[in-house]
Amino acid sequence: MRHLFVINPAAGGKDMTFELRRAVNDTMEAKASGEPYEVYVTRGPMDAAHFVRERAESGEELRVYACGGDGTLNECANGAAGFDNVALTHYPAGTGNDFIKIFGRDAEKFKKLDMLVGGEERRLDLICCNGRYSINICSVGIDARIGTEVHKYSGYPMFAGRAAYIVSTVANIVKGINQHLTIECDGEVFEGEFALVCACNGRWYGGYFNPVPEAVPDDGLIDFLIIKKVSRIKFMQLVGKYKDGRYKEMPEHIRHIRGKRLVIKSRNKMIINVDGEIVEDNTADFSVKPGMLRFFYPKGLRW
Repeated sequence: MRHLFVINPAAGGKDMTFELRRAVNDTMEAKASGEPYEVYVTRGPMDAAHFVRERAESGEELRVYACGGDGTLNECANGAAGFDNVALTHYPAGTGNDFIKIFGRDAEKFKKLDMLVGGEERRLDLICCNGRYSINICSVGIDARIGTEVHKYSGYPMFAGRAAYIVSTVANIVKGINQHLTIECDGEVFEGEFALVCACNGRWYGGYFNPVPEAVPDDGLIDFLIIKKVSRIKFMQLVGKYKDGRYKEMPEHIRHIRGKRLVIKSRNKMIINVDGEIVEDNTADFSVKPGMLRFFYPKGLRW
């Protein structure tokens, strides 16, 4: 078995290539088995996906370590998806590292590379959105628009960190919350104004949003939340409960559906969040791909 460590030098806002490479070399050189390994540093968007897919096509048994944030994990998942000879994990070096939060406090163990190298494995579902795979959470609506525009403000010193997210939130609320959508899910059709639709395979996104705490990444289903048209004031009241996974307290505004496919259509192009990566299209087609990804993690962890 060969171990591939895919490092994203842009993850987390600071190039950690030297530190990550040293940790990999120290850990792997200490392994008694002497299994082959290599380190690859990505060169741009989707390079990780292309590299992993290319190596997967060789048929060699591989363990891939996404060394970066959720975007790096997403790219590696897109490269590994559907290959039975490839298993993937996350060696976190990003800002949010949201997917592995499903493991609770034990998520910190993913930072211990020796525990990852000898980890156990489980098959996970993936969400397919317009041909791109998601391991965690996808969304359409105001949260995707907010996330897209954070970079407009993060470059200013006074808007560092969470402040940029807050400014983007306020700006997008002022612009308008709702958009006209046609939504079809498992035979039901909804048409009208909606604030937000999310599709959850994992549980956390955006750093601290936990919309469906009971979402399970290997049950063959996606947890969808559909948030109906709301006023600006009502949205401000609702967002806290949405963030904390308390959607059941607002059934008049939030519909929860557990299903296998949901399709959203819009007259105008939508901003679609796929694990924090942005896709623009008039259609967002979310479908579950059961057991499509082999995922490994430190022994003994459970979600």
